[in-house]
Amino acid sequence: MNLVQFDYRLPQALIAQSPLPERTSGRLLHFVRQGSEYRDLRFLDLKHLCREGDLLVLNDTRVIPARLFCKKTSGGRVELLVERILDAGKVLVQLKASKSPVPGSQLVFANGVVAKVQGREDDFFVLQFEDREEIEKLLHESGKTPLPPYISREAGAEDSKRYQTVYARNPGAVAAPTAGLHFDRTLLEQLQRQGVEHAFITLHVGAGTFRPVRTQDIKAHRLHAEQVQVTGQVCQQVLACKQRGGRVIAVGTTVVRALESAAQEGGLHPYSGDTRLFIFPGFQFKVVDGLVTNFHLPKSTLLMLVCAFAGHETTMAAYRHAVAQRYRFYSYGDAMFIEPEK
Repeated sequence: MNLVQFDYRLPQALIAQSPLPERTSGRLLHFVRQGSEYRDLRFLDLKHLCREGDLLVLNDTRVIPARLFCKKTSGGRVELLVERILDAGKVLVQLKASKSPVPGSQLVFANGVVAKVQGREDDFFVLQFEDREEIEKLLHESGKTPLPPYISREAGAEDSKRYQTVYARNPGAVAAPTAGLHFDRTLLEQLQRQGVEHAFITLHVGAGTFRPVRTQDIKAHRLHAEQVQVTGQVCQQVLACKQRGGRVIAVGTTVVRALESAAQEGGLHPYSGDTRLFIFPGFQFKVVDGLVTNFHLPKSTLLMLVCAFAGHETTMAAYRHAVAQRYRFYSYGDAMFIEPEK
């Protein structure tokens, strides 16, 4: 398929810049896979759409304070976004500067920490610190919440809590699994009392999630690697759900990628490692039945995943409907619930 098929027009005013006062107070667009009818609901209505025996699968990654600022030895200001902490004190980062630093140059942070630029890996720079402890201390003391590029303001104290799910526990993401931002503990407990079970995978969302697709033929795009863990317990919960006739509902595209990555060798198996699984129309889903997701950027790999799941025409019509009804878009925006066919 061609990249232009995943484009849509979005007024700038519909890009949510801040979270709503309550996590669950957003809107919910509800429709069925390959369907043509769209219902405008509230996110709290999800508890009426889930059924006893369903399994909600959530991503428990925790966003780290990954945005840092430093200077080159020449004095130029540099902004960093940590992608991943590697072994032996190395860090993979996105870097913004008036002129990119060359390998062998040094970056100096306000607390006196110095990092050496080792080289490039695709769109990222590799920095060398003294050890992992030095990096983690720097992030803890100086790091800022890494709000997405389409939020046109600096991160504030509120974002350190709201750009984080209430069940986040495994640090490593530089972007939030945004579908999960709509859940508070009360809603999760209500769903549990209804007989809706929960399972947790971990996928550390990387900065590459915002990297644009630059090839007109989407099949030529190479997806960034992200760290995934799907445990044996999750696999057992999914199997039990299927056996009792329940539905496996992924909360977010990250959960879809994690579960489907763990099922690429046949049945669902425990998986720990990187995934570059690129899901676009034509993909055969093996695990996921339903999907809760936010609205994604035009021409993005996340929108392509939703089109693969719900159908291209159904999804793009849903986006046109959401624009017409003035839904709030992107990370702090509203959500949709895509149910399996009846």
